[in-house]
Amino acid sequence: MLHHAWPVLVAQLLSMSMLIADTVIVGRYGTVDLAAIAVGSGVYISIVMLVVGVLQAVAPTVAHHFGAGRTHEIGPALQQGFWLALMLALPGMALLAFPGFLLELSSVPPDVDAKTREYLLATAMGLPAVLFYRTFYAFNNALGKPRVLMAISLIVTMTHVPLAWALVHGHLWWPPLGVLGCGISTAAVSWLGLVCGATYLACNPAYRAYQLFSHWRAPQRREILALLRLGVPMGLSTFIEVSSFTLIALFAAQLGAEPVAGHRIVANLAALIYMLPLAMSIAILVLVGQAAGAHDWARARATVRIGMILTSVLVSVIGIGLWIAREPVVALFSDDLAVRAVALALVLYICVYQLFDAVQTVAAHALRGYKVTFLPMLLHALCFWGVGLAGGYWLSFHAPGREQGPSVAGFWEAGVVSTIVASVLFGWLLRVVMRRQQVTSS
Repeated sequence: MLHHAWPVLVAQLLSMSMLIADTVIVGRYGTVDLAAIAVGSGVYISIVMLVVGVLQAVAPTVAHHFGAGRTHEIGPALQQGFWLALMLALPGMALLAFPGFLLELSSVPPDVDAKTREYLLATAMGLPAVLFYRTFYAFNNALGKPRVLMAISLIVTMTHVPLAWALVHGHLWWPPLGVLGCGISTAAVSWLGLVCGATYLACNPAYRAYQLFSHWRAPQRREILALLRLGVPMGLSTFIEVSSFTLIALFAAQLGAEPVAGHRIVANLAALIYMLPLAMSIAILVLVGQAAGAHDWARARATVRIGMILTSVLVSVIGIGLWIAREPVVALFSDDLAVRAVALALVLYICVYQLFDAVQTVAAHALRGYKVTFLPMLLHALCFWGVGLAGGYWLSFHAPGREQGPSVAGFWEAGVVSTIVASVLFGWLLRVVMRRQQVTSS
């Protein structure tokens, strides 16, 4: 599990560091641009995670084939994943290029609105590359070969950071572009990552047994529908969870640039910590999927148990460390004292939030390894949209004492409650599924 998880963790941290770098780079440029990237990245991440989540159906599908020894079915599964990525690219690009209805959910100030639209239009140009690469990403993880993902993430990040800095602050041969520069750089390095992945896939002899390109198949209705039945609930679950978190920036935009920027800093920290349970959960999904494909239910249960304990302990240690070092950490993101004050007031919430979020993340990914995705989607909607987002809106704007003084802290208070509820419900569902498999196998 750890052998699989640590390269995934490094790859995820490198990818997340791009968003953090954007915050730092734009934060040094101006508060309005920082607010724009807070809103824009929230929309971008929500849309990307929705379509990418659907493509993650490739991971349990390939893992089951691998565990069952069905080598001849692995290549066709990846090919159909690529066709599905192509089908999802156009609607995804349209959502990014025309985000008006999303921005209208909140009273975004005109100057922030204009810069947000520029950023999203630029990132739309890189979305097809993101989808093809994430299909390759899911395929490689399912085969237990995550180290190349780490190497590609390193190349992409090392390219993005200086390029974004140059574009935002005007260190090349044109004027400073502000937040638009981050969008252009994000699109450019997305294509770079795809080129690296395609080159590795075509040249690595380890993949020859799967005949990935020698017997290319047209889109197969039955296989595409199978991926959609598995992937759409996964994509919606991911979208629900991520959007309940990132769309806070949209609802909080009416509070002004400083609260949104402070929330952005804390959201980045939360997302950074989340990379650890996410990496562990991806490893657990793959190992449970491989064990399920081999009908080794005892190994699947052991994977879940050990993964849950390890992840909870590690996240707790990180939360304690963040609380101790909160002031110097927040100071890295902004020179604005008002923005820092907002961020420092929210740090305690993410220290608690992350522990329960880790538990529900591990459970949700383990269920995906068992190919159980529909009911988890409903639970995600209940917990993260019902309790988290709707409850957070009420706590921020309508709770007693906050009608006259709204606060973004209400969203974080509801977020903590939503993850507690989710950890209980997902833990219960996972226990039911494991017991059912145990009874069936006996």
